[in-house]
Amino acid sequence: MSTTHPTATEHRRTGGDLVVESLAALGARTVFGLPGQHALGVFDALRRSALRYVGLRVENNAGFAADAYARATHGVAPLLVSTGPGALMTLAALQEAAAGSAAVLAIGSQVPLAGIGGGRHGYLHELTDQSASFRGVVKSVHTARTASQIPSAVAAAWESALSAPHGPVWLEIPQDVLLAEAGIPPVGELDATPRELLPRPELIAAAADRLTGSRRPVILAGGGVVRAGAEEELLALAEQLGAPVATTFGGKGAFPWEHPLSLQSWLEDRYTTTFLEDADTLLVVGSGLGELSSNYHTFRPLGQVVQIEADLGKLESNHAALGIHADARAALAALVKEVGERGPRHTGAAEEAEEHAGAGGAGAPATEAAVSDLLARVRDRIAGQQLDLEQQVLASVREALPDGAVSCWDMTILAYWAWSAFDPRRTNALHSAQGAGGLGYGFPAALGVAVADPARPVLAVSGDGGAMYSIAELATARQYDLPVTWLIVDDGGYGILREYMTDAFGEATATELTRPDFVALAESFGVPAVRTSPERLRTDLAAALAAPGPSVVVLPARLRMFAPTHLNP
Repeated sequence: MSTTHPTATEHRRTGGDLVVESLAALGARTVFGLPGQHALGVFDALRRSALRYVGLRVENNAGFAADAYARATHGVAPLLVSTGPGALMTLAALQEAAAGSAAVLAIGSQVPLAGIGGGRHGYLHELTDQSASFRGVVKSVHTARTASQIPSAVAAAWESALSAPHGPVWLEIPQDVLLAEAGIPPVGELDATPRELLPRPELIAAAADRLTGSRRPVILAGGGVVRAGAEEELLALAEQLGAPVATTFGGKGAFPWEHPLSLQSWLEDRYTTTFLEDADTLLVVGSGLGELSSNYHTFRPLGQVVQIEADLGKLESNHAALGIHADARAALAALVKEVGERGPRHTGAAEEAEEHAGAGGAGAPATEAAVSDLLARVRDRIAGQQLDLEQQVLASVREALPDGAVSCWDMTILAYWAWSAFDPRRTNALHSAQGAGGLGYGFPAALGVAVADPARPVLAVSGDGGAMYSIAELATARQYDLPVTWLIVDDGGYGILREYMTDAFGEATATELTRPDFVALAESFGVPAVRTSPERLRTDLAAALAAPGPSVVVLPARLRMFAPTHLNP
């Protein structure tokens, strides 16, 4: 064990106080985490602060909760953990935060200063280079080696997390620095306002030229639109151009689902892929056109691409484009202004859209008819696959969930359906782990959303395999009385892997699981639970969501995915 221990003294300000004071000065109100020996200086300081602490049972889950809190609030979520195993347990969550651009400020302790830099004194939890484990995962890595460095280091990490694109950062502070008496005054004000990422005017002008001169402009809106709060600007530009809009899975809610120009989110569909490919100008906003957003890289644009992206590394990373490195809201606002000043397009767009629409509805604007025709073809494709149970279950979830509620989805078959087919009914209302794709996200993420807004019910959706990653957090839900309803779809194993392996190899291996009685298990935590059926799901789920505090609904069902379209494009 380490020989460095906190001393019980009264009103002695320490490095831990400087951490807490700095967070409060930057506007933090809530912190997530899990204590450990080397981090006790920070946790002791929490009791002298006004910060709300939400403690989870596993560091990875604390990271998922912080991730969703950051997404829900569009702000920074502090995450406090200890050295070594505690720090490393956050890596999967921080990878998801990086993929989903969630501003998580992870603050971990370190062994005493003497053990840093390869000193190899054999301290408990000692790593040769702890920060090296985080460099390939987070946006930036920060270290404070003295008390006077702490406020500036916290502010620098905060600014990095909140700069476009948002993302997780790592800050570590040695145990003895956290415990040592702080010889500087309490932290008053700190400024960590990120620089606004504005588009270059000549690029906006060039993009407007392409869009207004286009016969078939189409827009693909990604998660960057949601993170930037650019929904109004997106709607205005789409209506100016008469351009259909598809949203990526991360961008769900960026555009009204039932709008006449909405292509919705059927990105794993060859009809949608072809529609996007056929655009003579495709405007991609807030997406890097990665694997899931490009139908597994089968997308091959035939026309010009204009890409607006805050993450410089994603500009033209998959397709040649007119790349605009900018925040989505700033760039879309500039485009709306530029396009508006140019007046109506005179390019024969209606005639082109009429031809593209085929048998579109009589009397409907040609572009809207093309959109309607595409969605009808998608529906017909799904209807031919005998997937009535899956559509019934997803519809029941949508009907049970209040319009203003948020849902958080684990990596499970029902979530994959939701990516394509679920209408969130408002922006920033559906969160999932589709960025990094790790199991266990849904329930702890829902807890984080509920902490951000405890007045609204939150839905978490997991499979039985993913649920086992988060069972311990039933205690967290009960301890803080969070209004989260957890829907567990129990199909006896890793359902999607069962499908993948059966399709590829003829049979599945290592996919079948022994499960607990989820209802009895939830009740042992003091959380009400019910076992339901597809026929009763809507009623049981609605009742659980309407009840105060946490609840669990278990649905025994074996769901299937719709057939992929990327294997033989």
